[in-house]
Amino acid sequence: MKRKKIGIILASAMVVGSLAGCGSSAAESATAASSDTATNTSTSETASAEATSETTAATEKAASGEKTKIVFQTWNPGEENYDALEAAFEEANPDIDIEFKYMPYTDHVEKLKVDLAAGDAADVYGMQTGATYEEFRDYEADLSPYVKEQYGDDWESEYNDYCMSLLKADDGEYYALPLGLTYAGFAWSDDAFLNKYGLTISENEKLDDLKKVCQTLRDNGEYPLAIGAKDAWINIDTWMNIANDINSDKLYSALDGKTFFEDADMIQSFKIWQDCFTEGVFQDGALGVGMYTDTTDLFQKEGSVPMILNGSWACGAFLDSDEGSQKVYNSDDSHHTAFLIDWNNDGKAAPVQASVDVCLCMNKNSTHPDEAYRFIDWMLHDGQDYLINQKLQYCPSRTDLELNVNGLSDNGKDCLNFIVKQSESNVGGYREMPYADLKQAITDNLSTLALGDETPEEAASIIQSASEAQER
Repeated sequence: MKRKKIGIILASAMVVGSLAGCGSSAAESATAASSDTATNTSTSETASAEATSETTAATEKAASGEKTKIVFQTWNPGEENYDALEAAFEEANPDIDIEFKYMPYTDHVEKLKVDLAAGDAADVYGMQTGATYEEFRDYEADLSPYVKEQYGDDWESEYNDYCMSLLKADDGEYYALPLGLTYAGFAWSDDAFLNKYGLTISENEKLDDLKKVCQTLRDNGEYPLAIGAKDAWINIDTWMNIANDINSDKLYSALDGKTFFEDADMIQSFKIWQDCFTEGVFQDGALGVGMYTDTTDLFQKEGSVPMILNGSWACGAFLDSDEGSQKVYNSDDSHHTAFLIDWNNDGKAAPVQASVDVCLCMNKNSTHPDEAYRFIDWMLHDGQDYLINQKLQYCPSRTDLELNVNGLSDNGKDCLNFIVKQSESNVGGYREMPYADLKQAITDNLSTLALGDETPEEAASIIQSASEAQER
């Protein structure tokens, strides 16, 4: 896969305006509405007639007692959102009974492998872009004909270009559609916690300064920067962020097999990663704990951790209804900062990595493909609007979805605006690498480096061998 030069456009002026409660004047809206009506009457009437016909048929089917059961299996979105999504979808689609199946990511993937091979898998399932999306290709239905029939030949323009570039297969078709964008590489601080020791964090924190903060926290018996390094995904996210800060071009060139991992810049990325464990930046025993919920609960719900590594999605903590989260994030004396780390101390913040956080696939062997597609389409529209503007789980993948988050505190708005700013001007490349064997080699060696059982040079040599063996 070629490295993408990314310009993620979330319309920051619109975002800031909507978060601040600004909008178009009534006169502007009336003028725009009049113009739209003059040009789109025929299309609207046709779409309305089709929608009415479909709704009537669905209502009549539901009234007769017939319901089609559709199973949706995923690790994301989390199960705390299912009741609201299920109720809203079934109200709009009374002829379909949707069953949500949630499980942690690794269990989700392993179950899919077994169930798809046995012909007994969910009708719709969540998937990551990159290696896993390609690995399951034989079981993924081509969604292009469905969406083209519903929205026309120009349907791709309704979605963010970068999202579509990650999902477009070599044959030009789409075997998944994007539910939302996220960005990896952020860190988060509990500023009230840090203030107890006279400490502050900037939005671009040099690693050398961060080491001093972590040492002061350790001297006072507190956690430093927390990472759940038992989970491969956060290790990959963090190492890629380090490598992006050193040299984005070389990182993605190395992943594509065109630059050696023994290159000095790549070795430096492994050294910085290892140093974070040996020099006290990350907490002791980090390899023994996961991110969710071992580490995140300490930061988000207990307030016992001063800093944590996590992605843009962590901004959703401001909207978490959990009593602990509300106290930690939204009390009068609470304040949090989303920040980036300058890993090589050159004065420039590390670029973030972009990804489709979860894409939706249809089981090619589903016995109810039309209903399964209706669920996917609903999730991409009504579902995405709920998950973003009510829960802030993602950033929009659709170009027509206005980021207008309800109930966000001023502190939350500041953090979100910082994330949006980075998404527009500071993206290094993709987050999910498409090469499964190479990714596993990197994962294994990041853990070995963290344990101190090999040198950065040794890790680079092993990973380079895996790169040379990787089919691309």
